[in-house]
Amino acid sequence: MKHILLIKEIYLEAFRNLGPLVVKNFFKIFTWFCLISFIIVLYAFIFRVATGFAFD
Repeated sequence: MKHILLIKEIYLEAFRNLGPLVVKNFFKIFTWFCLISFIIVLYAFIFRVATGFAFD
């Protein structure tokens, strides 16, 4: 739980004094897009490993 709160605080601190609203919203959307993309790639990799895909 301590780690989750630390990550939340880092996320909030990163966007606190960022500047114009457009830039702030762009970086928030980009952050979530990158996180979702990483989760999809991680899922695909784990699926391939679990089904016995040959990485030759």
